[in-house]
Amino acid sequence: MSTIGFLLLENFSLTCFTQCLDVLVTANQIHPGAVKVHTFSRNNSEVISDLAIPIRPDTPLTDIRISDLDLMVICGGLRTPRTVPNWLVNLLRKLASLPVALGGLWNGAWYLGKAGLLDGYRCAIHAEQRIALAEYSPTTSVTLDTVVFDRDRLTASTPAGAFQVMIKWLYKVLDPKVADAVFDLLDYDQSRFRTTSITRDQKVTAPMRDIIKLMESNLEEPLDLDQLASCVQLSRRQIQRFFQKQLGTPPQKYYLELRLTAARRLIQNSRLAIIDVAIACGFVSSGHFSRCYSTLFGHPPSKEARYDV
Repeated sequence: MSTIGFLLLENFSLTCFTQCLDVLVTANQIHPGAVKVHTFSRNNSEVISDLAIPIRPDTPLTDIRISDLDLMVICGGLRTPRTVPNWLVNLLRKLASLPVALGGLWNGAWYLGKAGLLDGYRCAIHAEQRIALAEYSPTTSVTLDTVVFDRDRLTASTPAGAFQVMIKWLYKVLDPKVADAVFDLLDYDQSRFRTTSITRDQKVTAPMRDIIKLMESNLEEPLDLDQLASCVQLSRRQIQRFFQKQLGTPPQKYYLELRLTAARRLIQNSRLAIIDVAIACGFVSSGHFSRCYSTLFGHPPSKEARYDV
């Protein structure tokens, strides 16, 4: 039997949470007693999810309870506060000192990173905080993946990733035949759980996905069109035609908007100065950065809302 806990933070992603529960409840239906699930909150009080649906935890957050866990999953969400209170840092560090694996849903990796528990690990985190976590924890490999299972750290950035990370956990701790049965039963619609690094992947070809991934991985020092062409063994003209035909925009414009969107997320989710954000996203001139930002978003970067981090 595997014992799994879910720590629910305010405005946690209910969809991510229920995807995990779906996997675990199904495992118990196929093999009764295969997993035991506990839900926790700060004071065992009701927690409001991102869909305004309240969830009441079933287990007090005590040392005795957490010592029984095999896995504790931190459930975050888009509007979950970025501040990490001392009680949460202390709890996570205590868990890390025990033989307990740690997981994070949506932006759950943010809280693990702030507690210093992702050093030397790979992780997945929702795109809104990907750059912020990479800046805060430079020894963490913050990936573009929607799910990462790295030793005793399990992170997922989307509901699809949450489903997959729980399936991976079942394969780790249960008879593979049970995990196979759960997967076969629930994965009846591949599109429901398909992962994509960007929404528009569904209508772009494999070479285009490779080019876009190169762009996403090279924001601070953008590659020019010749370098991109060389990396994917295409001509400049082929890349230009692909972008125009499949996305309706030139590659240079797409790359610029990708960098500006990353800059916006970094401003919103970090305390970096605007000039540092500009440099991190490949702009050598703060004036040029500000003009491009205003053109795309309708206001200068200095007027962008910053979340409490």
